[in-house]
Amino acid sequence: MRISILGFGLIGGSIARALHERCEPDAWHVTAWSRTAAPVERAVADGAVHHAAPTIEEALADAELVVLAAPPLVCLDLVDQLVGPLHAALPTEATVTDVASAKTRIVKKADGAKLPFIGGHPMAGRELSGYGAALPDLFVDRPWVTVLGKYARLSDGERVGDLVDACGAIQIPMAAHSHDAAVAAISHMPLVVSAALVEAIAGGPGEEEHEDWRAAESLAATGWAGMTRLAKGEPGMGAGIAATNAAAIAARLHDVRDVIDEWLAELEREGGPDADALLARFAAARGRLVGDGK
Repeated sequence: MRISILGFGLIGGSIARALHERCEPDAWHVTAWSRTAAPVERAVADGAVHHAAPTIEEALADAELVVLAAPPLVCLDLVDQLVGPLHAALPTEATVTDVASAKTRIVKKADGAKLPFIGGHPMAGRELSGYGAALPDLFVDRPWVTVLGKYARLSDGERVGDLVDACGAIQIPMAAHSHDAAVAAISHMPLVVSAALVEAIAGGPGEEEHEDWRAAESLAATGWAGMTRLAKGEPGMGAGIAATNAAAIAARLHDVRDVIDEWLAELEREGGPDADALLARFAAARGRLVGDGK
């Protein structure tokens, strides 16, 4: 199959490496385009990409499957381009999919343009970014959500399914709104909370560094590292995620704020907190995760 990857960071690069290293040599022909040419040229040298396209138009030529693998806001812009100035370059029978982490806006935009589109979201990643961080086994045994567009054809579903299988992932069909609510809970809201924690302890944008931050940082260990790992990701990607799934993230943040208020009420209880009540909360949280009933 002839696949064109538009955007070539961690996810696009990992797709290319997976197709190169996990599949038969002639099963996939990979063309890639990126605003920055160096990663694609490196992938050509690695053998993961057959052709580094200098323009999007050339990348689309003869493509059977087009993967939008840019940051979320850029993916939305690429949809506009595919039905606008790039319409003539997109083969009529080509399938279009994406890897952005929010699905409602992009599927709605593709449907409005009558694009043969299947939204995609491989649930895999790293805090590192760029092709240099790409891994051929990044998607192995990981969920890959697919959202069927209104104008998707049987052949589109087959092509996207073949891509998911080739990358070793597990396809999970979902409705766009269900996907966005779920990932807001387990991925996007934690990303915002991770950044907010750094802001609260070290200082936010435009602020002076908090006076006690350096002392706290010198004592920080695995707890702080785990809680702030997501905040170390690429800022542009984080901003795009928050912008494209804002309502669902806000709803989950309201849930967190309500629970934080309950914790504050207990910790600031007149006469001191109830140790048994604190134990019950910690035990309940552990029980949800571990399932040990304690």
